[in-house]
Formats: sequence, C-alpha cells, structure tokens
Amino acid sequence: MNRTKRLTNLPKIPVALATALLAAPLLAQDATAPPAAVAQDVSALDLYKQGGGFMHVLLLCSVGTIAAVVYCFVQISRKRMAPPGLVNQVNAAMASRDVVSAYSACQAHPSSYARVMAGALLKVNFDRDLANKASMVDAAGEALDEEEHRQMVWVNYLNIFATLAPMIGLLGTVWGMIEAFDALASQSGDAKGLASGIKVAMVTTAGGLIVGIPAMFFYFFFRDKLAGVMTTVQKHASFAIDILSGEIRLQGAAEPAGEAAPAE
Repeated sequence: MNRTKRLTNLPKIPVALATALLAAPLLAQDATAPPAAVAQDVSALDLYKQGGGFMHVLLLCSVGTIAAVVYCFVQISRKRMAPPGLVNQVNAAMASRDVVSAYSACQAHPSSYARVMAGALLKVNFDRDLANKASMVDAAGEALDEEEHRQMVWVNYLNIFATLAPMIGLLGTVWGMIEAFDALASQSGDAKGLASGIKVAMVTTAGGLIVGIPAMFFYFFFRDKLAGVMTTVQKHASFAIDILSGEIRLQGAAEPAGEAAPAE
C-alpha cells in the first residue's frame, strides 16, 4: 500500500520532454553519419572531355554531316535543278526550232536540266528522222545518269557518317572498358571505380548515336527527294525533245511547260 502511494507521488514528466529525451540518441547518430552524396550537374562539355580522343573524331563527323545536310537542302530542289523559267524558255525555242537559242539559254543558266538538255541539243540533226530524236534521247539519258551520280555523292556522305559515327562510338566504348578493367586489375579498385570507368566509356557510344541517327534520317530523306527531282528533270527534257521532233506542238511559244496541244 505504501509502495503504491510512493509511485503515485513521483513527479510527472511532460510528454514533450520525454519525446525529446528519446529522440536525442537518434539525432546524435544522424549528426555523426557521413553526409549523403550530392548529385552534380554534368554539362555537355564535361561529357565531351570524358569521352577522350574518340570524341574529336565524332566532332568531325558531326561537322561533315551538317555540311552535307546544308548542301542538300540548298541544292536538291526542283526550282534549282529544273528552273521553271529556263524550262519555258527552252520549250519556246524548241517550238520555233531555234536550237542555238535553246543551247545558249542552257549555257547561261547552269543547272541539272540545263546540262541534260545541252547534251541532247548537241545531237540535233534536222536531216534525219524526227531531228535525230533517238540520239538526242540517248545523250539526254547519259547526261541524266551523270547528273544524278554527281548529286548523289553528297547524299552518300550522309550514309557514310551514319555508318561511321556509331562504329567509332562503339570502338571508343570498348577501348574505355578495356582501360577500366586494366585499372581494376592492376590496382585495389572496387565496383564503384569500375562503374565510373564504364560510364565514361559509354559516353562515346552515346556520341556516335547522336551523330549517326540524324545522318541516317537525312540520307533516306534526300535520297528519295533526289529521285523525285531527277524524274521531273527527265520529264521536262523528254517534253522538250518531243516538241523539237514535232511529236508535240505547243499552242503558243510562251505556254508553260507541261501544257501541250494534242498531237497532230
């Protein structure tokens, strides 16, 4: 009975104070724990430096890809390779059988269409059947193939970069992983150091894909576009040859190309 009375007479400890006393060891333990690693922002320049010497080669590939894309955007177009004004001028000269004026117009306005027509006009011979149309068609076909090959060179550069860049990136990754494993074998390294080395090695693969994927896209894009433009050039050249041979007669000398009166 007296013991129970003594227990009830003990001073009461506030709840907040008791909580603080219990949490004190935990706070002390957190204070002595090492600080958590803070993630550092890595810039593109830092990744470029981490990639090593292979990144310089990938940089050259990216510059070459940009140059080829800009050239193809400027050069491969219907207005530039087959100017409508030149097409109308040649058709008007063909309708009046003025071969000299047509050839002079082609020489004054160099383009794919002009080079194809210039090769065909050199074969004109009014003493032969249909102004020597067969030879004109053959000459135009040869000039067309040569012109397509000349323009395709720049498009093929994109294919080269699209294939070369990922291969260089893969080579850089393999080389970096070899160095990382050599460092791990020769020193008392740990898994953390190995992961860091592999991360640096993978930078070159990422760089190769960044260059190769756009290059591959633009290769297919400009290849199809060039095929369409060359088909247009061929149609314009065939139409002009048909006008000169008399198989097609225009209603007027200034009538746009592609609009012809019914053949007689």
